[in-house]
Amino acid sequence: MQDRRIPTLTQLGRASWQLIGVGIVVLALIWLLGRLWVLVLAFAVAILFARALAWPTRRLRSIGFPRSLAALSAMVGLAALLAGVLALVVPELADEFDKVGDAVEDALDDVEDWLVEDSPFDLDRTDIAELRDRITDAVSAGFEDSGGGFVSGALLAFEILTGLILATITCFFMLKDGDRFRDRVVASLRADRRPLALRLSDRAWTTLGGYLLGAAILGVVEALILGATMALVGSALVLPIMTITFLAAFVPFAGALVAGVLAVLVTLATAGTGAAVVVAIVAIVVQQLDNDLLAPVIYGKSLSMHPLVILAGLVAGAALFGPGGALISVPVVAVGWNVAMEYREEREERAGPGPDVTT
Repeated sequence: MQDRRIPTLTQLGRASWQLIGVGIVVLALIWLLGRLWVLVLAFAVAILFARALAWPTRRLRSIGFPRSLAALSAMVGLAALLAGVLALVVPELADEFDKVGDAVEDALDDVEDWLVEDSPFDLDRTDIAELRDRITDAVSAGFEDSGGGFVSGALLAFEILTGLILATITCFFMLKDGDRFRDRVVASLRADRRPLALRLSDRAWTTLGGYLLGAAILGVVEALILGATMALVGSALVLPIMTITFLAAFVPFAGALVAGVLAVLVTLATAGTGAAVVVAIVAIVVQQLDNDLLAPVIYGKSLSMHPLVILAGLVAGAALFGPGGALISVPVVAVGWNVAMEYREEREERAGPGPDVTT
């Protein structure tokens, strides 16, 4: 029988100091990311767009386009497509989006009246008002800067403009020279480590592409089903809710929940209680269908993680870095998880099969 030694106090102390050292490094990294958040977020957005445009860029190169022209053409094509869609949709959305907030406010007032007057819960309006104030404060906290002050409109506009410029430039150079940069990095490694580096980079790139494609497909499916249901029950503001539902799909699980709640509240305010119940049932069924059937097939390995892992990453990203952190936390967690799994698989392949143990 194998002798399992009990760790001594010296070993426990050494391990404790190592954990403290790791904690200090992690805190320092989080602080640094917070100070450089505009740069980090712009870089993350550039990677997402570069991954989305990788296929058309490769196709343009294959028919003879130079690298720079292929990258620029892909970006201009995407910008033209988005501009065309916005030109068709924005005029109608502009009027209706202003009404979404009022509809949600009216629905929340109706829910408050029911909780106070008809529900079996012993609540008064003061308790509900305090809860709504806390939620408002929590949302507002996401728009505070790293120093704790509220981000002014001018500062926010400057940060958005700076981020867009950085993201655009970074995306261009990633499309133009991303493969060259990877090859140079891999070539700088020891010869025996280059195959593993290539495998890990390929797995990360594939994971990111699967996440973007899967989120887009699920967003279209959820938006069409919810929008059709709202239209059938006579709800207003269908197009804005469909737009929000599609965009929310890029934040798995939590995004679908938020979009479903908004759809129910808008339907409650514009079509009544019965219609809202129908929309709520459809939203729940669609979310379960996505989570249990569509998402595993569409995402495949890209998000082959337990929902709690994704939720933990989402909450951590939102708590540390606000809305931007929530947006990029899921692809970051997905890429990190899949790269770790690829590394483990490679180690197991190198180790070979274990001894044949028979009883």
